[in-house]
Amino acid sequence: MLNLFLFQAAAGATSLDGISVTDDEGRRIRLDAPATRIIALYGAFNEILADMGREDLLIARTAGDDQPPSIAGKPSIGTHLRPNAELILGLEPDLVLQLGGRGEAMEPVRFLEKRGLKVAVFDLENFDQLFSVMERLGTLTASTDQAVERIRFMRSELARIEAQNLPPRPKVFFEARYPTLLAAGQGSMVSEIIFKAGGKNCVSAPDKLVRLGEEELLRLAPDIYLMQAGPMNPSPVPMADRSLFRTLACVNSGQVHVVDQKVFSRPGPRSLEAVRQLSTIISNWKKEVRP
Repeated sequence: MLNLFLFQAAAGATSLDGISVTDDEGRRIRLDAPATRIIALYGAFNEILADMGREDLLIARTAGDDQPPSIAGKPSIGTHLRPNAELILGLEPDLVLQLGGRGEAMEPVRFLEKRGLKVAVFDLENFDQLFSVMERLGTLTASTDQAVERIRFMRSELARIEAQNLPPRPKVFFEARYPTLLAAGQGSMVSEIIFKAGGKNCVSAPDKLVRLGEEELLRLAPDIYLMQAGPMNPSPVPMADRSLFRTLACVNSGQVHVVDQKVFSRPGPRSLEAVRQLSTIISNWKKEVRP
């Protein structure tokens, strides 16, 4: 009972006056009753709610969202940064969710708020923030028990994987886009996935995404090279077609792996699956360097 009280105190407040949480813009989001009609302007929130067993609350999706599969038939309300505000208003949601961190994302937030909608803005850059969002969504949807259980499970799984992370830690490079080479920096969920899986992000810059020259990549000399496939990098160019990359040790050792952008780069419940996948890759790398 004490743990549940502490959870509710951290996540928000519930009383006869309604429900409230503080979002990551520092604003108090107050609802008269638990949300039952939710529109997420960023797909990760759909996945979080579905993981908590509350996908029934979702009434629309953005154009690029396909998870969970049950939302395929929901109305499309545009893109993450350019949603159709008039369509959203017509659907009459009692809660709209938006991802923080980008100025453009706040423009539709302000428009919708001025017209009376409740909009919560949450940051998702690491596992602690993910768990905090799950807590607060649990409060806003009267799903506290489900949120607590899923957080407990994910923390347990991460601890189990991290306990198996014996040295050495390989240097891992994550390609977000090519040929304009963009890498995941220290400020990304990808960087935390790399660390929890037993690796070290060889890009030291603090940003989420870092533009690099090929010469800098050669200097970094990663042990493992991950290239994402998805909207940002739809057709990853094979290493054989990149003349400078052929000299990388990870290319010659076969440690180049294509991974799903929506699993690795979209913070959410599948971030745990990304840790699992990369942990297996790193385990196999260790077998090669320490026969």
